[in-house]
Amino acid sequence: MALTSYTAGLSMNQVDILRDLLDRYGFDFSAKDYAFFAATKGKLHVTAYEKGPKVLVQGKETEDFVRFLLEPEVLGEAKLGYEEVWNAEMFEPHFGIDESGKGDLFGPLVIAGVYTNEHSTRQLMDAGIMDSKRISSAKRIKELATVIRQHVGDGFKVIRWAPQKYNDLYQQMGNVNRMLARGHARAIQDLHRRYPSCPRALCDQFSRSGLIQKELKRMNLSLTLDERTKAESDLAVAAASILARESFLDWIEKVSQRTGVDVPLGAGARTTEAAREFANQYGPDCLQDLVKAHFRNLEDL
Repeated sequence: MALTSYTAGLSMNQVDILRDLLDRYGFDFSAKDYAFFAATKGKLHVTAYEKGPKVLVQGKETEDFVRFLLEPEVLGEAKLGYEEVWNAEMFEPHFGIDESGKGDLFGPLVIAGVYTNEHSTRQLMDAGIMDSKRISSAKRIKELATVIRQHVGDGFKVIRWAPQKYNDLYQQMGNVNRMLARGHARAIQDLHRRYPSCPRALCDQFSRSGLIQKELKRMNLSLTLDERTKAESDLAVAAASILARESFLDWIEKVSQRTGVDVPLGAGARTTEAAREFANQYGPDCLQDLVKAHFRNLEDL
């Protein structure tokens, strides 16, 4: 499958070089929020974001642009196609764990894990797998989740705690990070049973208290656990984020269809209004099955 999306970090000097390059090759420039600029030529889109800074290239001609223009003229190094060399750790067997729904008033908390090795990592990379937070389309999430399952076989685990289960666990544990640690450890445990020789697991760092490691010790699981910020740059973690997001959005979609109320995402004013609408229509007790009861939004009802 042809590469249709690519991201790379830039220096401020490289941002200027990229702008000159795009101008020279006849790209049309436009303004974009949180970006130095966006440029388009045909079906190829290039955006230089302020955060990083970084460049995002999208479209059917992404691979040629990266290989023949971006790398030699802006980045000054050839990385595309040599990922096994400059990011060898990502191609070694490991579990990637991520979650979805933690910051949403409505819906479950979903934790997913994916096992990858050299072969499946390359397949996921070629399929354009990326962190779910960069994908706004629910349809695209479903498409990529299907691709992931095709390439990893039984090497995935999805744990979905619907609101009632979530609220029960929160009453018992009193802390979301402790709940996340238990879910992450359970996903690792399940995958470890299938791939006992896998030596390592990787996840985003959400606590500095060693909570996941404590859960793994309680389960008598011995393997290396890496916790780091921006772990979603790893393909196994990115794949887990997509499977978790798919499961979360599936719950939102089904509840919206069943109740006739458009269930909003996040935890803003719209979610408070939706919770009020549910309470008025079905009674306040219904919220136990729909929302995370400790969120402050419910104090306004």
